[in-house]
Amino acid sequence: MKFLVIQTAFIGDVILATPLIERLRQEYPDAIIDVALRKGNESLLAGHPYVRKVFVWRKKEEKYRGLWRLAREMRREQYDWAINCQRFAASGIMTLLSGARHTAGFDKNPLSWLFSRRVAHRFGTAAQPVHEVERNLLLIAHLCRDKSLQPPRLYPSEQDYTDARRVQPAAGAYVTIAPTSVWFTKQYPAHKWVELIRRFSPATTVFLLGGPSDTAACEAIRAAVPEHAVVNLCGQLSFLQSAALMAGAAMNYVNDSAPMHMASAVNAPVTAVFCSTVPAFGFTPLSQNADIVETTETLSCRPCGLHGYAACPKGHFKCAESIEATAFKIP
Repeated sequence: MKFLVIQTAFIGDVILATPLIERLRQEYPDAIIDVALRKGNESLLAGHPYVRKVFVWRKKEEKYRGLWRLAREMRREQYDWAINCQRFAASGIMTLLSGARHTAGFDKNPLSWLFSRRVAHRFGTAAQPVHEVERNLLLIAHLCRDKSLQPPRLYPSEQDYTDARRVQPAAGAYVTIAPTSVWFTKQYPAHKWVELIRRFSPATTVFLLGGPSDTAACEAIRAAVPEHAVVNLCGQLSFLQSAALMAGAAMNYVNDSAPMHMASAVNAPVTAVFCSTVPAFGFTPLSQNADIVETTETLSCRPCGLHGYAACPKGHFKCAESIEATAFKIP
């Protein structure tokens, strides 16, 4: 069997699609599995033992021209199944142009009526949550005997772990904090992160994680707690190096964002704070040691959206400001 898995969204979405790779390999040990991602996310699957080839879509530089070019390459592969984890039209076009004998995707994709298999995309409730991984695995449920939840998985190399050890403290425990997010209303406020850091023992090293664009925000947090050992690593580690560092941490503190799923993908301890979004959306951590922190106040405006906003629509940001630093467990 020959499979193409399509997930051209953000970093966290790619990580949450990796259970499909794991399950397909489990069910079809001799299968060829290729993946299509947007440019910038390909390093997540570097050295992945079950992925033969990664198609990189240069979405920003050449959206439709690049899509047509990739489609030509994909058709040459003659896939048995193209499995689309995305709900947007461009990914639907890619799925159909791949030339796969069979196609699968969510019913919310505007081109899903042309897929061989359409799967209902539904959110759960607080009482009956449905995880994003569960939704994704439904795309291949008809191909697999095992219906259990499959956690995400990344594969940092030995060199990634070696590089992570180079920044770790010579003695004592360390924690990581990934304080930013693409969406402002998903971010626990900087002054709240400062309050949390002040609760740590001075012997605990704190690593701040993020991309190059997060450097200034993390530097402001570091500068606010000069009495603590806080190291700003923004832009200094690759995705897999960051995952390797998280794997050895006493705890990893994250927003409802990609670093949460990165921690889950190496089964690292993780505490996730949910501000404007809610766990019922299905994007909760899947590590064995996982904790969720959210406001205890009943807010009629929460959740205000699936992804969040550049600013609080109500102007008060109570979903975040009402979460006290004392709500977090300290290792």
